[in-house]
Amino acid sequence: MRFLIIALTVLGMLAGADTATAGKRVAFVVGNGAYKNVTPLPNPPIDARSMASLLRNVGFEVVEGINLGRDKMTERLIEFGKRAQGADVAMFFYAGHGIAVDGTNYLLPVDVDIRSEMDVKLGNAINIDVTLDQTMGDAKVKLVFLDACRDNPFASKIRSAARSRSVTVHTGLAEMKSGEGTLIAFATGPGQTASDGQQGSNSPFTRALLANIAQPGIEIQQAMTQVRAQVNEETSKGQLPWGHTNLIGSVYLNPVAVPAGSPAAAADTPASMVKAASETELEFWRSIRDSNKPEELHAYLANYPNGQFRALALARLANLEKGEGMTRNPSVAIDPATFAEESSQITEDQIGLNRTQRREVQRRLNALGFDTDVTGKFDDPTRSVIMRWQAARGYPMSGFLNKLQHKALLAEIVAPAETSSGEEKPAARPRQGSAGSPRKPGGVLEGPGNLLGGMVGGILGRR
Repeated sequence: MRFLIIALTVLGMLAGADTATAGKRVAFVVGNGAYKNVTPLPNPPIDARSMASLLRNVGFEVVEGINLGRDKMTERLIEFGKRAQGADVAMFFYAGHGIAVDGTNYLLPVDVDIRSEMDVKLGNAINIDVTLDQTMGDAKVKLVFLDACRDNPFASKIRSAARSRSVTVHTGLAEMKSGEGTLIAFATGPGQTASDGQQGSNSPFTRALLANIAQPGIEIQQAMTQVRAQVNEETSKGQLPWGHTNLIGSVYLNPVAVPAGSPAAAADTPASMVKAASETELEFWRSIRDSNKPEELHAYLANYPNGQFRALALARLANLEKGEGMTRNPSVAIDPATFAEESSQITEDQIGLNRTQRREVQRRLNALGFDTDVTGKFDDPTRSVIMRWQAARGYPMSGFLNKLQHKALLAEIVAPAETSSGEEKPAARPRQGSAGSPRKPGGVLEGPGNLLGGMVGGILGRR
């Protein structure tokens, strides 16, 4: 095993040098909901936490903030601007209140108190155009997502204070044009308002982003087409996301192998944006995916810092560090469709989980090493934990369950592991009627990579 790892490491350095280069990807993610001078918005903090978790899982460095006042928001923006210098991809996500005055858009910190046009333009609000230019101007690719098209809570005050002069106050946000290498996406069309969603969940726009933009091998503009369709359907055609793009080349937030000679491979796209998993990487991962030795997983991460199986390697390391042996029940078959079927609030509602069943899901996640409170309520922390579980299993990440994922979760069992005090931690029991007994730790299933790994293994075996 050690000889194989050394040999593959050398091969990886020689044969995969062009794909092992890590592109610099930085994101700014803020959700403002606890407004002091207008009605609070319950969901933007949930939206931001969900988005930050998703982006970290696909290799972004995230500057995150929740319920930020003017000063704190400025600090985060300055930090983001410094980190985004020279970035291959810079992403800006904001959920919360935003307003448009005289065709210029502004984001609102939670401590803002706007009584006139002057309050907006002289510093109480955050000018979006100036912000994007100052923080992301140096990045090669700029992605902007604004879930800030709620109804303007200060519109009447601004109009009332401007009786002596003409001022245009929009209901939603105003239209924006994107510069070269930029994609700008709004939750709805210019001048229109967007839904904040059911309290305690993601907004329709953010939920659609989470379900689509980080799907393996999906180009961002294709993903946005799916986002628009999902929001349009979920809101019964009451809300249609709008955007403007001036991208050059294809952009993938979660790239996969690109076949040689394909249009995507031939496109003039920066190498850091198309991450192809080489045959060497696949075989390297296959050789250590069931390993209980942290040094072997670290060896994979050192050679492939942005490899296709990075999230799975990190999940394995996290569980090994906790001393928990996590595995699936080997006698329970997992439907391959589990790795492709999307999940959302709609699919979760179709399961019809009551409070007791939700508590069982939370207990199961705890037993598998994904810590969350057992409350019977799927709040924001639980959503983040579900997303981590989905990432570790190779399922589409949304923070919501569908029937196949729920079935797969209940089919998992945990092998007992000894704690430092010598006491044995209780293991989650398999469902009634499931056969087989726990096997040794290390059986994390990596999803679609099984098929590719098996094909490569078969080729090498014949050699």
